Amino acid sequence: MPTIEREKKLTEGKAKRIYQTSDSQYLWVENLNQATALNGRKKEQIADKGYYTNQISRYLFQYLQAHGVPNHFVREMGPSESLVQALNMIPLEVVVRNYAAGHFVSRFKVPEHQELTPAVHEMYFKADALDDPFMNDSQIITLQIATAQELSQMNQLADEVNACLSDLFLKLGLTLVDFKLEFGRDQAGTIVLGDELSPDNMRLIDTTSGQSFDKDVFRNNSGDLTTSYAGVLTRLQQQLGE
Repeated sequence: MPTIEREKKLTEGKAKRIYQTSDSQYLWVENLNQATALNGRKKEQIADKGYYTNQISRYLFQYLQAHGVPNHFVREMGPSESLVQALNMIPLEVVVRNYAAGHFVSRFKVPEHQELTPAVHEMYFKADALDDPFMNDSQIITLQIATAQELSQMNQLADEVNACLSDLFLKLGLTLVDFKLEFGRDQAGTIVLGDELSPDNMRLIDTTSGQSFDKDVFRNNSGDLTTSYAGVLTRLQQQLGE
Protein backbone atom coordinates (compact mmCIF):
# COMPACT_ATOMS: atom_id res chain seq x y z
CA MET A 1 0.00 0.00 0.00
CA PRO A 2 1.36 3.46 -0.88
CA THR A 3 1.97 6.04 1.85
CA ILE A 4 -1.28 7.50 3.17
CA GLU A 5 -1.26 11.04 4.56
CA ARG A 6 -3.72 12.49 7.07
CA GLU A 7 -5.55 15.55 5.72
CA LYS A 8 -8.38 17.78 6.95
CA LYS A 9 -10.69 16.85 9.83
CA LEU A 10 -14.09 15.66 8.64
CA THR A 11 -15.93 15.22 11.91
CA GLU A 12 -15.47 14.87 15.65
CA GLY A 13 -17.64 12.80 17.94
CA LYS A 14 -17.67 11.98 21.64
CA ALA A 15 -14.76 9.56 21.41
CA LYS A 16 -13.10 9.99 17.98
CA ARG A 17 -11.95 12.47 15.35
CA ILE A 18 -12.23 11.37 11.72
CA TYR A 19 -9.88 12.75 9.07
CA GLN A 20 -9.84 12.66 5.30
CA THR A 21 -6.73 11.07 3.81
CA SER A 22 -4.74 11.39 0.61
CA ASP A 23 -6.61 8.31 -0.67
CA SER A 24 -10.41 8.59 -0.77
CA GLN A 25 -10.74 4.85 -0.04
CA TYR A 26 -9.51 5.37 3.52
CA LEU A 27 -10.18 7.45 6.62
CA TRP A 28 -7.85 8.27 9.51
CA VAL A 29 -9.32 7.74 12.98
CA GLU A 30 -7.94 9.42 16.11
CA ASN A 31 -9.24 8.02 19.39
CA LEU A 32 -9.71 10.72 22.02
CA ASN A 33 -8.82 10.78 25.71
CA GLN A 34 -12.44 11.51 26.56
CA ALA A 35 -15.01 9.35 28.31
CA THR A 36 -18.71 10.05 27.96
CA ALA A 37 -21.82 8.42 29.38
CA LEU A 38 -25.55 9.05 29.56
CA ASN A 39 -25.59 10.02 25.88
CA GLY A 40 -22.88 12.62 26.42
CA ARG A 41 -24.36 14.23 29.54
CA LYS A 42 -21.43 12.95 31.61
CA LYS A 43 -18.01 13.79 30.17
CA GLU A 44 -14.44 13.64 31.45
CA GLN A 45 -10.90 13.77 30.06
CA ILE A 46 -8.98 10.58 30.92
CA ALA A 47 -5.27 10.23 30.14
CA ASP A 48 -4.35 7.45 27.69
CA LYS A 49 -7.95 6.38 27.07
CA GLY A 50 -7.50 6.88 23.31
CA TYR A 51 -4.48 4.59 23.37
CA TYR A 52 -6.40 1.79 25.06
CA THR A 53 -9.52 2.00 22.88
CA ASN A 54 -7.38 2.08 19.73
CA GLN A 55 -5.21 -0.86 20.73
CA ILE A 56 -8.09 -3.02 21.95
CA SER A 57 -10.05 -2.27 18.75
CA ARG A 58 -7.02 -3.20 16.66
CA TYR A 59 -6.68 -6.58 18.36
CA LEU A 60 -10.39 -7.36 18.07
CA PHE A 61 -10.80 -6.24 14.45
CA GLN A 62 -7.76 -8.25 13.41
CA TYR A 63 -9.07 -11.27 15.32
CA LEU A 64 -12.40 -11.00 13.53
CA GLN A 65 -10.72 -10.60 10.15
CA ALA A 66 -8.77 -13.80 10.83
CA HIS A 67 -12.12 -15.50 11.50
CA GLY A 68 -13.75 -14.27 8.29
CA VAL A 69 -15.76 -11.31 9.62
CA PRO A 70 -15.41 -8.35 7.21
CA ASN A 71 -14.60 -5.05 8.92
CA HIS A 72 -13.12 -1.67 8.11
CA PHE A 73 -9.78 -1.92 9.96
CA VAL A 74 -6.70 -1.52 7.74
CA ARG A 75 -3.72 -0.80 9.99
CA GLU A 76 -2.51 1.04 13.06
CA MET A 77 -1.14 4.53 12.34
CA GLY A 78 0.00 5.44 15.85
CA PRO A 79 -0.67 4.57 19.49
CA SER A 80 -4.15 6.11 19.36
CA GLU A 81 -4.72 6.30 15.59
CA SER A 82 -5.79 3.86 12.88
CA LEU A 83 -6.42 3.75 9.15
CA VAL A 84 -9.81 2.36 8.19
CA GLN A 85 -11.77 1.67 5.04
CA ALA A 86 -14.16 4.52 4.15
CA LEU A 87 -17.75 3.32 4.52
CA ASN A 88 -21.16 4.85 4.01
CA MET A 89 -22.27 4.33 7.60
CA ILE A 90 -25.80 3.15 8.35
CA PRO A 91 -27.27 5.24 11.21
CA LEU A 92 -28.13 2.25 13.37
CA GLU A 93 -26.67 0.79 16.53
CA VAL A 94 -27.02 -2.99 16.66
CA VAL A 95 -27.03 -4.14 20.28
CA VAL A 96 -26.51 -7.82 21.11
CA ARG A 97 -27.30 -8.95 24.65
CA ASN A 98 -26.05 -12.27 26.04
CA TYR A 99 -26.92 -11.38 29.64
CA ALA A 100 -29.35 -8.85 31.10
CA ALA A 101 -27.78 -5.52 32.00
CA GLY A 102 -28.40 -1.79 31.84
CA HIS A 103 -31.66 -0.70 30.22
CA PHE A 104 -32.74 -4.30 29.62
CA VAL A 105 -32.89 -4.90 33.39
CA SER A 106 -34.80 -1.69 34.15
CA ARG A 107 -37.15 -2.08 31.19
CA PHE A 108 -38.17 -5.70 31.79
CA LYS A 109 -37.50 -6.07 35.53
CA VAL A 110 -35.32 -9.14 35.14
CA PRO A 111 -32.38 -10.08 37.37
CA GLU A 112 -29.00 -8.47 36.58
CA HIS A 113 -26.85 -10.80 34.44
CA GLN A 114 -29.67 -13.26 33.77
CA GLU A 115 -28.55 -15.30 30.76
CA LEU A 116 -30.53 -14.51 27.61
CA THR A 117 -30.97 -17.51 25.31
CA PRO A 118 -31.04 -16.95 22.42
CA ALA A 119 -29.09 -13.70 22.52
CA VAL A 120 -31.30 -10.62 22.13
CA HIS A 121 -30.80 -8.27 19.16
CA GLU A 122 -31.95 -4.63 19.36
CA MET A 123 -31.73 -1.78 16.83
CA TYR A 124 -31.43 1.90 17.78
CA PHE A 125 -31.52 4.94 15.49
CA LYS A 126 -28.28 6.92 15.86
CA ALA A 127 -29.51 10.42 16.69
CA ASP A 128 -28.26 12.12 19.85
CA ALA A 129 -30.95 14.80 19.61
CA LEU A 130 -33.61 12.06 19.77
CA ASP A 131 -31.75 10.07 22.47
CA ASP A 132 -31.10 7.16 20.06
CA PRO A 133 -34.64 5.70 19.95
CA PHE A 134 -35.37 1.99 19.53
CA MET A 135 -36.44 0.97 16.02
CA ASN A 136 -38.11 -2.19 14.73
CA ASP A 137 -37.47 -3.73 11.34
CA SER A 138 -40.53 -2.24 9.64
CA GLN A 139 -39.61 1.28 10.78
CA ILE A 140 -36.07 0.84 9.46
CA ILE A 141 -37.28 -0.45 6.10
CA THR A 142 -40.08 2.10 5.71
CA LEU A 143 -37.72 5.01 6.48
CA GLN A 144 -35.24 3.52 3.96
CA ILE A 145 -32.42 3.34 6.48
CA ALA A 146 -31.66 -0.23 5.41
CA THR A 147 -33.31 -2.93 3.33
CA ALA A 148 -34.69 -6.18 4.68
CA GLN A 149 -31.73 -7.99 3.09
CA GLU A 150 -29.25 -5.61 4.74
CA LEU A 151 -30.93 -6.07 8.12
CA SER A 152 -30.60 -9.83 7.71
CA GLN A 153 -26.92 -9.45 6.83
CA MET A 154 -26.27 -7.18 9.84
CA ASN A 155 -27.98 -9.62 12.20
CA GLN A 156 -26.00 -12.53 10.74
CA LEU A 157 -22.72 -10.64 11.10
CA ALA A 158 -23.66 -9.64 14.65
CA ASP A 159 -24.15 -13.32 15.51
CA GLU A 160 -20.75 -14.17 14.00
CA VAL A 161 -19.09 -11.37 15.97
CA ASN A 162 -20.83 -12.58 19.12
CA ALA A 163 -19.64 -16.14 18.66
CA CYS A 164 -16.04 -15.11 17.93
CA LEU A 165 -15.68 -12.53 20.68
CA SER A 166 -17.55 -14.51 23.34
CA ASP A 167 -15.16 -17.41 22.79
CA LEU A 168 -12.10 -15.13 22.82
CA PHE A 169 -13.10 -13.30 25.98
CA LEU A 170 -13.83 -16.55 27.82
CA LYS A 171 -10.21 -17.50 27.13
CA LEU A 172 -9.25 -14.20 28.77
CA GLY A 173 -11.36 -14.93 31.84
CA LEU A 174 -14.01 -12.40 30.80
CA THR A 175 -17.71 -12.72 30.01
CA LEU A 176 -19.13 -10.69 27.12
CA VAL A 177 -22.39 -9.43 28.63
CA ASP A 178 -23.51 -7.23 25.73
CA PHE A 179 -22.07 -5.03 22.99
CA LYS A 180 -22.93 -2.47 20.33
CA LEU A 181 -21.99 -2.66 16.65
CA GLU A 182 -22.24 -0.26 13.74
CA PHE A 183 -22.17 -1.17 10.07
CA GLY A 184 -21.62 0.61 6.78
CA ARG A 185 -21.67 -0.03 3.05
CA ASP A 186 -18.41 -0.22 1.13
CA GLN A 187 -18.01 1.07 -2.44
CA ALA A 188 -19.57 -2.14 -3.78
CA GLY A 189 -22.56 -1.83 -1.43
CA THR A 190 -21.42 -4.74 0.77
CA ILE A 191 -22.27 -4.55 4.48
CA VAL A 192 -19.07 -4.20 6.54
CA LEU A 193 -18.50 -3.85 10.28
CA GLY A 194 -17.22 -0.39 11.24
CA ASP A 195 -16.88 1.99 14.21
CA GLU A 196 -14.83 0.48 17.09
CA LEU A 197 -14.65 -2.57 19.33
CA SER A 198 -13.58 -1.64 22.83
CA PRO A 199 -14.86 -1.52 26.42
CA ASP A 200 -16.47 1.78 25.39
CA ASN A 201 -19.19 -0.15 23.55
CA MET A 202 -19.39 -3.47 25.34
CA ARG A 203 -19.83 -4.84 28.84
CA LEU A 204 -17.18 -7.24 30.10
CA ILE A 205 -17.06 -8.82 33.54
CA ASP A 206 -14.47 -11.08 35.12
CA THR A 207 -15.83 -14.63 35.05
CA THR A 208 -14.72 -15.29 38.62
CA SER A 209 -15.07 -12.01 40.52
CA GLY A 210 -17.81 -10.32 38.49
CA GLN A 211 -15.68 -7.15 38.34
CA SER A 212 -16.48 -4.81 35.44
CA PHE A 213 -13.81 -4.16 32.82
CA ASP A 214 -15.75 -1.65 30.73
CA LYS A 215 -17.22 1.86 30.71
CA ASP A 216 -19.66 0.91 33.50
CA VAL A 217 -16.89 1.76 35.96
CA PHE A 218 -17.11 5.34 34.64
CA ARG A 219 -20.91 5.41 34.35
CA ASN A 220 -21.33 4.14 37.92
CA ASN A 221 -18.25 5.76 39.52
CA SER A 222 -17.24 2.28 40.62
CA GLY A 223 -13.57 2.15 39.60
CA ASP A 224 -10.75 3.53 37.49
CA LEU A 225 -11.46 3.39 33.77
CA THR A 226 -7.80 3.40 32.71
CA THR A 227 -6.99 0.47 34.99
CA SER A 228 -9.96 -1.50 33.65
CA TYR A 229 -9.10 -0.89 29.98
CA ALA A 230 -5.43 -1.64 30.61
CA GLY A 231 -6.51 -4.95 32.13
CA VAL A 232 -8.40 -5.92 28.97
CA LEU A 233 -5.47 -4.96 26.73
CA THR A 234 -3.00 -6.91 28.87
CA ARG A 235 -5.13 -10.05 28.66
CA LEU A 236 -5.44 -9.67 24.89
CA GLN A 237 -1.67 -9.26 24.52
CA GLN A 238 -1.07 -12.35 26.66
CA GLN A 239 -3.54 -14.41 24.62
CA LEU A 240 -2.84 -13.16 21.10
CA GLY A 241 0.70 -11.77 21.33
CA GLU A 242 1.98 -8.65 19.61
